[in-house]
Amino acid sequence: MPYFKNWRDGRLLDSIFRDYAGPIFAIRLWNGWQWTLALGERPIFTVVVETPHTLRALMAEPNEVTIGEAFIRRELDVEGDLFSVFSLAEYLLSRPPTLLQRATGFLFRLGAASKRCFHHGAYHSKARDQASISYHYNQPVEFFRPWLGSTLVYSCAYFRSGSDSLDLAQTQELDLVCRKLRLQPLERFLDIGWGSLILHAADKYDVRAHGITLSRIQSEAAQSRIDDSGLRRRCTVKLRDYRDCDSLSGSFEKIASVGMFEHVGLKNLPRYFKAVHRLLSPGGTSLNRGIARSPLSPVRKNSFIDRYVFPDGKLVTLPEATSAAEAAGFEVRDVENLREHYELTLRKWVKGLRQNREELRIYVPEETYRIWLLYMAGSAAAFRRGDIAVYQILLSRPDQVKCRFPLVREDWYSARKSKQGVVA
Repeated sequence: MPYFKNWRDGRLLDSIFRDYAGPIFAIRLWNGWQWTLALGERPIFTVVVETPHTLRALMAEPNEVTIGEAFIRRELDVEGDLFSVFSLAEYLLSRPPTLLQRATGFLFRLGAASKRCFHHGAYHSKARDQASISYHYNQPVEFFRPWLGSTLVYSCAYFRSGSDSLDLAQTQELDLVCRKLRLQPLERFLDIGWGSLILHAADKYDVRAHGITLSRIQSEAAQSRIDDSGLRRRCTVKLRDYRDCDSLSGSFEKIASVGMFEHVGLKNLPRYFKAVHRLLSPGGTSLNRGIARSPLSPVRKNSFIDRYVFPDGKLVTLPEATSAAEAAGFEVRDVENLREHYELTLRKWVKGLRQNREELRIYVPEETYRIWLLYMAGSAAAFRRGDIAVYQILLSRPDQVKCRFPLVREDWYSARKSKQGVVA
């Protein structure tokens, strides 16, 4: 596309956004010139474009990577409601790509895939999965603490009310997982995740909890929290791949996998669920919670998240996940969609990221901070649209002797007694 000769009178922008029906917005250029979608109306957000090159990329060849890279380099910024800007991004990305865009995107993906294979091995190999997990999670714990809150739970919270604080909602989420698993004192419990769940389960339900993770920083942080909590006799954590747990076969009555299977990949789903099935004793229960994409949601070929957040982290659909679980020998007992809860969680995380920016910048570079900010805000928008959802899938390893489930599920939500008394 030629240089924007008409940008000064806005005719080109009028033409590009003629069919846009989202929130009112404005565009401000590097020299102070501003265009507004609807004259006389206050914009919900303003896109600030810092260079002519960025304007050309935004209008001529937009994709998730070019837009995201401009944002993290501060060549593009947003004033006002950050969440609303994604309706504009969706509009730009929905325009049919040119032949040049398709060719450029193919070459970019080919080059990125070759580079990953050279440095980290084959797709979803153990070494490459550990590298991908480390890329995202191996940030200093001090970076996470100000916006994750005191629970340090990096997964969807559970809100009984929209006014719940983040810490309360995260504690409710941990407790809901434990209730759905119906944890009992002295049971052997495995968590494939961060560490907060094993601490909660050991403290509140008196189980023998073991955690595994591929993130070195996660395992070290979890061990430090175990030491500080005085739960070393009931909690352990190891840096280990789920594919390296054969020696633990049949060792656990209950297993939870929270926010992990997004990294497994469709090809490895059968192997993943078979591994969990082997670790579970007959009659045991497993709760798998993770993000799945809608079957109607298009798969992005130029994905910002794949490039900068979750390398190799392709999302599967709910039917693909449950089919793989059943093929591994599991019985699906319950499925709950917590999509609205994750949007609320992400909005609170974004608020925390923005409020604590100066403190967070002590621990990570500006680009890293902006990657997380864009990723969180964009994910909240995707949950709101329904492009993705988060599912709690309750699975059992059938016991041929008897069914171990009650007829009703009232105990998941009714008040229960803890060591400190009755809790909601």
